[in-house]
Amino acid sequence: MVTDGAGAGAAMASWSTFSVAVVTVFFLLILPCFSRAQTLSFPFRQPETCGHNQYFDISALSCVRCGANQRRDARGTSCVCIPGFQMIANNGGPDIICKKCPENMKGVTKDGWNCISCPGGLTEEGKCHCPTGHILVERDVNGTVLSQAICKLCDENENSFTVANALGNRCIRCEPTFINTSRSCACSEPNILTGGLCFSSTGDFPPRVISTARYGELGMSFISEWFTKYLQSAAAACWVYANLTSCQALGNMCVMNMNSYDSATFDACRLFQFVFENTAGLRTVHSVSFWRQNLPWLFYGDQLGLAPQVLSATPLPTNFSFKGQTQNTKMKFVAASYDVRGNFIKWQTVEGGVLQLCPDTETRLNAAYSFGTTYQQNCEIPISKILTDFPTPVFYDVYLEYTDENQHQYIWAVPVLNLNLQHNKIFVNKDSNSDKWLLTRRIFLVDALSGRENDLGSQPRLVRIATQISLSIHLVPNTKNGNIYPPLITIAYRDIDIKDPNSQSVKISFSVTYEMNQGDAHVQTDIALGVLGGLAVLSSLLKTAGWKRRIGSPMIDLQTVMKFLVYYAGDLANVFFITTVGTGLYWLIFFKAQKSVSVLLPMPAQENHFVTYVACAFALKALQFLHKLISQITIDIFFIDWERPKGKVLKAVEGEGGVRSAIVPVSIWRTYFVANEWNEIQTVRKINPLFQVLTVLFLLEVVGFKNLALMDSSSSLSRSPPSYIAPYSRILRYAVSTILWLVIGIIQIVFFAVFYERFIEDKIRQFVDLCCMSNENLCSQRGLVPNTEGQTFQIAISDQMRQHYDRIHETLTRKNGPARLLSSSASTFEQSIKAYHTMNKFLGSFIDHVHKEMDYFIKDKLLLERILGVEFMEPMEKSIFYNDEGYSFSSVLYYGNEATLLIYDLLFFCVVDLACQNFILAAFLTYLQQEIFRFIRNTVGQKNLASKTLVDQRFLI
Repeated sequence: MVTDGAGAGAAMASWSTFSVAVVTVFFLLILPCFSRAQTLSFPFRQPETCGHNQYFDISALSCVRCGANQRRDARGTSCVCIPGFQMIANNGGPDIICKKCPENMKGVTKDGWNCISCPGGLTEEGKCHCPTGHILVERDVNGTVLSQAICKLCDENENSFTVANALGNRCIRCEPTFINTSRSCACSEPNILTGGLCFSSTGDFPPRVISTARYGELGMSFISEWFTKYLQSAAAACWVYANLTSCQALGNMCVMNMNSYDSATFDACRLFQFVFENTAGLRTVHSVSFWRQNLPWLFYGDQLGLAPQVLSATPLPTNFSFKGQTQNTKMKFVAASYDVRGNFIKWQTVEGGVLQLCPDTETRLNAAYSFGTTYQQNCEIPISKILTDFPTPVFYDVYLEYTDENQHQYIWAVPVLNLNLQHNKIFVNKDSNSDKWLLTRRIFLVDALSGRENDLGSQPRLVRIATQISLSIHLVPNTKNGNIYPPLITIAYRDIDIKDPNSQSVKISFSVTYEMNQGDAHVQTDIALGVLGGLAVLSSLLKTAGWKRRIGSPMIDLQTVMKFLVYYAGDLANVFFITTVGTGLYWLIFFKAQKSVSVLLPMPAQENHFVTYVACAFALKALQFLHKLISQITIDIFFIDWERPKGKVLKAVEGEGGVRSAIVPVSIWRTYFVANEWNEIQTVRKINPLFQVLTVLFLLEVVGFKNLALMDSSSSLSRSPPSYIAPYSRILRYAVSTILWLVIGIIQIVFFAVFYERFIEDKIRQFVDLCCMSNENLCSQRGLVPNTEGQTFQIAISDQMRQHYDRIHETLTRKNGPARLLSSSASTFEQSIKAYHTMNKFLGSFIDHVHKEMDYFIKDKLLLERILGVEFMEPMEKSIFYNDEGYSFSSVLYYGNEATLLIYDLLFFCVVDLACQNFILAAFLTYLQQEIFRFIRNTVGQKNLASKTLVDQRFLI
């Protein structure tokens, strides 16, 4: 046995090896053939394209011929026996076996398995046919097949009141309205048969009924098959029998007709109003006067001025808070849902996208009901998908659930503003005056039913879709506990004319907005602008007066007015800047940091005033910046070199054949050196512009400070990717940007002043020291006055000094500049050089007190003079040198205008961001314009320096 087993095993192993080898060879032979010859395509077939004796094979996806004596079934995916043949085998697939019935039993039972003799005729399918009111009996009570079928008449007498059902196989009790109206199962004249119900013609119900679905947006109306079949019967059943589902169905048809009311016709809403008015004797529901017993609550009444009372008369008895132990940020909306026939479906929460047609994750859909989060959702949906997902409309009565102080649960009805509602053919809800609004209650998302004309099973001619749904929350004024008024649902429907559902689409939007009365904030902003604007006028007048005093002009001319306007533009820009920064900080701090809700962010439309103020600040600051820029690149500059000649030298005199002594000229290279240093510090700033831009951008985009500008209650700098990202508030974007920009800028300025200039390099002081060291006579004492350190001064010159200076300056500026010197005649060159040396000699002698009639004295400015920037003492006989320890000459450089430059760059950054909502683009453009203006300042400033100082531009590097 062991040996046999081993042998068997060996044989088995050998056979397996052989099999593997054969299979391997087979695949090696077959696969190349497959790759070369076989294709992966086949004819495209649909079930309806198969022939009468073919069925659609759902596995092979092709048409297959049925067997003998067979034809395809109603679905087209299987075969059935032809009339006169019974089925004797069926294995659940398309393969069946049919056998011909005997001549005396030509009929086939309903299930097709047996032949039977029929008492009457046959149907097209070969089944027995019974007269109207009869039912077909093919088996006895124990299931035995009868040799001959029986047509049994249903008993319509008073004791039974039965009729055949729709399938004709059972007797059922007649519809109650037939029995109540005619005491029989027939609804004969003069009674009215409508919608499968029977009503007496002697009632008070309006005989005229218009079953027209009005589609006002497309300007067309047509007979709706749904309204034709069920409007009159629903209204009659509601009015006569107080049938609850019929009343709901009537209300649904009114809602499908946009709650529109026309007193001249009896359409759905007019019929509903008729029933409502004629049931005044019934009690109200929950003490709501607009909610009649047995009827749905559709309207809030049609009295003028009622809408504002509903929306803002009574706050909700609950409150909301962002933080703390009593945190409450979830709005619990629930809806009572009904089908189109008036059946109550269920209570359901609106979370999960019940009212949102746009698909999204559940987390993002539910974010719409987080209090304080401004929500916006937009999408485009194919019409074919809408028709598939919403074959019949579902209706919702929306409520806000809340808990009172005793922890009892209540619901508050949420009013609806239907923008498509017409009252006597007027779109009253599109009026800006809320007193004219007519509020409603019930809504639906898609109505593809009332748009069907002739057949309820056909494709609708029109479909009505809720394309815009907005939920607005209004905060109670001066609340400290987060109280709100009843929310308002604003809904707009669009009528789509169905042409090709697969190619048509519709845009959908769903939003949640929060509002509060911004009147107080606007008043406070206007007050701040008024007060600060008045101070700006005084400041500008003071600057203009100081400027007039310095130029020695007592007359008020056009130049004076223009100078005042430029000063006022700069001061007014600061006013707008301070106001907008203060406003932005207020909303950022008080909205994001509050516990119990007391303030809500302005809506985008309410931000327009703020954006206008920012634009004004930027425009005025740009004007101030350009004025300073033009002033700096056109300023008069003169370097005084009062160094004395150091002796005489022998100089050959051409044409005289001899030599004579001449004064050694002072070297011009010191002037060139000082001019170069001045040229280098023209655009020196107290901050690094590139570092400023990159740091702010890093904090906004990478660290996440931009998330503070989102219109939600969160103060977190990060957001998880699956969560909903609220839209940005322009005010908060501006606030966050300005705070970061100013903080980084101030830090840089402090670092520059405290550390960099003290321990590394102070270019302004180095320039002053260079000017001192270039004059050897002053190096020993540094200061102009002996035993002092003062090296810089502001000068108020006397009239006599000014006149003398102007005479020399006129000669100097008549024709100057290195470019002219290269091409001018020798006489012009000599005149310019002579004028230059004359001015240098005059100013040097003036500083050395040579001209007693034009002398000067040195003094310190008073504290008030420093604060106001105006000198109180006029230089009558003597000029006045004011000690200037703050290096005020830097005001003609970028260095002395850092505040203006910093604010201008900031406003440029913010204006670009407000326009584009893009911090990266704003940073790039801000740095680009900085470099452009720096290039202009350097280039034109260098040319001006060469022109005014007669220093050849080729020596300025």
